[in-house]
Amino acid sequence: MSAGRAGHAASFAVRPESETARRPPSRTFLRTVDGVSIDAAYNPGSSVHDTGRTSAGHLRDLVFVVAHGFTGDLERPHVRRIAGVLAGHGAVVTFSFRGHGTSGGRSTVGDREVHDLAAAVRWARELGHSRVVTVGFSMGGSVVLRHAAQPQEGTGPDAVVAVSAPARWYYRGTAPMRRVHWLVTRPAGRLVGRYGLRTRIHHRDWDPVPLSPVQSVPLIAPVPLLIVHGDRDGYFPVDHPRMLANAAPGHAELWLEPGMGHAEHASDDGLMARIGAWAVSRAG
Repeated sequence: MSAGRAGHAASFAVRPESETARRPPSRTFLRTVDGVSIDAAYNPGSSVHDTGRTSAGHLRDLVFVVAHGFTGDLERPHVRRIAGVLAGHGAVVTFSFRGHGTSGGRSTVGDREVHDLAAAVRWARELGHSRVVTVGFSMGGSVVLRHAAQPQEGTGPDAVVAVSAPARWYYRGTAPMRRVHWLVTRPAGRLVGRYGLRTRIHHRDWDPVPLSPVQSVPLIAPVPLLIVHGDRDGYFPVDHPRMLANAAPGHAELWLEPGMGHAEHASDDGLMARIGAWAVSRAG
């Protein structure tokens, strides 16, 4: 489905228990352009002083917007760990995609989720951050690529990182992806998703089929793009990241990580620190 009409503003309502009036809210619900409520959280980064710089010397205006993988949410330990590492390089916005955690709606497994990411990026800019880096994992990786290719007004990123992202839709070449397709396409699978994985999945097929990640990549330039993938990824083999990188020759940077598996669980602190440093150097 399309990324939605440009120019719509995402609204947010601050939870009563969040920060004082002089500070940005640490937790909020965002409203997407198609009316879905998205749970989001904000971390201003570690050791930020009045000088506007962190203890590591990075400008305070940099913010990472983290897009988790399918069946994740902002409360998952692996998402919180990744956010904690990135907070050493800038502020961090995390959120739960529709159908995940306490966000509203149902998951469309990478289609309408571009609206969720756009709302999170818009909120990050409303909080005063002029440099936004979107970092997505697996499904979230496909979403950051599609969003950067066709951003809603005022939500374009300054750099993009896609970790363990697929290159094309409907891939069933591995056993884990065949299980994912069962989860998404079968009524019994959607019940398992809802009650076993805390993920509410939409029953409708895509109509129209959204732009694929590999079709999106050429449209991202000149925004810096980093593609990260493990050579032991059990979901998407290495032809996926190579297809993505080849779709933007001379623009996309590819890191094939030896021994790495899939997405957030396989992204150790060292890798995330390198990603953070790359973003600081590339995001303007």
